[in-house]
Amino acid sequence: MCNKDSKVFSMLGSMGFVPKQQSQHRCPIPLADDPDKIVIPKGRTRDEIVKNLTYVMEDEILPDGTQSSPLFGGHQNWSQRKESFRLTSNMKVHCGFIRNGGAEMAPADIKYAKKCRFVVASGIFDGYDVPHQPSNLSPRSKKLFCFLMAVDETSLKFIKENVTVTEDSDGGKWVGIWRLVLLKHPPYDEPRRNGKVPKILTHRLFPKAQYSIWIDGKMELIVDPLLILERYLWRGKHTFAISQHKHHRNIYEEADSNKRRKRYARPLIDLHMKIYRYEGLEPWNSTKKTVSDVPEGAIIIREHTAMSNLFSCLWFNEVNLFTPRDQLSFGYVVYRLGAFRFFMFPNCEYNSLFVLHPHIREHSSRIEWVTNWNQLKGNGTISNKGKDWDQANANNGNLIESRGGLGLWTPYPANLDSVVLPHVDRTSKAG
Repeated sequence: MCNKDSKVFSMLGSMGFVPKQQSQHRCPIPLADDPDKIVIPKGRTRDEIVKNLTYVMEDEILPDGTQSSPLFGGHQNWSQRKESFRLTSNMKVHCGFIRNGGAEMAPADIKYAKKCRFVVASGIFDGYDVPHQPSNLSPRSKKLFCFLMAVDETSLKFIKENVTVTEDSDGGKWVGIWRLVLLKHPPYDEPRRNGKVPKILTHRLFPKAQYSIWIDGKMELIVDPLLILERYLWRGKHTFAISQHKHHRNIYEEADSNKRRKRYARPLIDLHMKIYRYEGLEPWNSTKKTVSDVPEGAIIIREHTAMSNLFSCLWFNEVNLFTPRDQLSFGYVVYRLGAFRFFMFPNCEYNSLFVLHPHIREHSSRIEWVTNWNQLKGNGTISNKGKDWDQANANNGNLIESRGGLGLWTPYPANLDSVVLPHVDRTSKAG
């Protein structure tokens, strides 16, 4: 009679004749029957394009010959960013972990991680969650995988106060199956941006791992990780898998949603998108080679090949330079690399991989509520701040992050005044 996007459908829904849509749409995952019968590939997937990938480790020398203050993401300039997308056999790129830039691991955790070839990784920052134990794990996966939970000192203290933390003879801290990995000296001012370090740069944090499954800290994994690798990587010979976003395929629509939902300063999201528009990123359409330009990034499944690692580095560099909303950068990096191939699986399967637990408290920071440039420059006030305004009373009135998003405050080498962002037709009511 009518489809779900029609006006008739909406009218019938408002009258109560259409059942309300469930908050999470789940569907069965075509998993293998038995983890014990899965054949793990021998060796590594061959690197066809990028064969040798190395990283910038020291921050740059300034024009006057002095050393700049180390930043975790480095002081990448616009020409270096442009060059990083030019694929060659041997590449050296910025990829976080600049020496003395923050996010240091304890020697005991470094030693432990060196033995891990298969990793399930997660992270909790700023005390917003406690670890949730995975369920439905096979004995084989328990022996095969390291479960590594990156935390900052605030979260470690919070976890100790709320759940049982045990310590082994080597000083390693555990909550159930999760090994807590403390990252000292958080590299960014904004907790969300700190969380992108273990999420996107899993291959840097745990360099001996060949395979990793990232899952956000608020999630409880309910599918055996060996079955996940078989389904999303080995069966289709993929090296990178991520879910399609539930609502959006178009980056510009996702940006509009982020502004409406107060996920970051609105003028900075607009500037971020203007740079992408100037550099040729078209809105997603059905003629593109990708299923979508917008992922649901809370679960990422990877084999750490050179090409997969390069993509992760360049994705992180965009998060470091611009906004911490990584969903706004993913499709752009795919567009710029061109040759990167990945598996974007259906969102309904994504929702069947986990149980979602609510945050202990709302996650918010001052810059998320900024609506105009005057507020960013300290010349405006912010109203309707919501219930979790814990950072708003800081003595420092400056809303500009000092160690991240520097690309938004470094003059762009082109005039963006004439750039007009594409018109957004909202395809969902989300946000």
